[in-house]
Amino acid sequence: MTGGSIAAIVVVVPVHDEAALLEACLTSLGTAVAAAGVRCEVRVVLDACSDGSAGIAARHPFPVIHADANAVGAARVRGIDAALSALSEVPTPRIWIANTDADSRVPANWLVAQLELAEFGADVVVGTVRPDFDDLTLSHRRLWLDTHIPGAPNGHTHGANLGLRASTYLRAGGFAEVDEHEDVRLVDACRENGAVVRATDAAEVVTSGRLFGRTPGGYAGHLRDQDRLLRRVQTSPHTRREAS
Repeated sequence: MTGGSIAAIVVVVPVHDEAALLEACLTSLGTAVAAAGVRCEVRVVLDACSDGSAGIAARHPFPVIHADANAVGAARVRGIDAALSALSEVPTPRIWIANTDADSRVPANWLVAQLELAEFGADVVVGTVRPDFDDLTLSHRRLWLDTHIPGAPNGHTHGANLGLRASTYLRAGGFAEVDEHEDVRLVDACRENGAVVRATDAAEVVTSGRLFGRTPGGYAGHLRDQDRLLRRVQTSPHTRREAS
């Protein structure tokens, strides 16, 4: 399903009351965009924000869209549609859509790494996400490191580090606008359509390590699962005997 070299990139950042973390997100994104080497159409979607997110976004050179959906899937769709409209002269197989979240920081090589995989035939790139270790206890940090091996990406889908061709995105029906797991459903649909999906940890995104995020599940839900696993390990009779 590949469609040649990428000529332009769409980048979308959905934002819902992320004033505490948005500055770091957009600063890191600016560095990644500058390194990309191709045209980038970035859209920051302020979705039902009631904090200072708008003022922070205004300090950065990225177009802002306002929405009231209070749903990350709908916010992603709004941003992607707007950016694709600005790229109407570019064939969709040659447009790359890169997704991240407002509570995340992308590395400088974030877009470059995705484009390299696209050049080698990837239609979808599923990147790894790491919680901010400053938000974790030492035990949680050790658990994460023990279960994530460098160079062996687990292939889990996270909207904070997900890229795909626009043609692949459109063929799969885009993001579900009301589904909390809009990212997982989209990648599943891409696979069903025969897309080439590649997992990588070459450009790992750092995201908030909070246990309760802006949605009931999401990455915070994943960290809560890790927290429950850690508690079971710490309270098991075997573990207590080893500690005594």
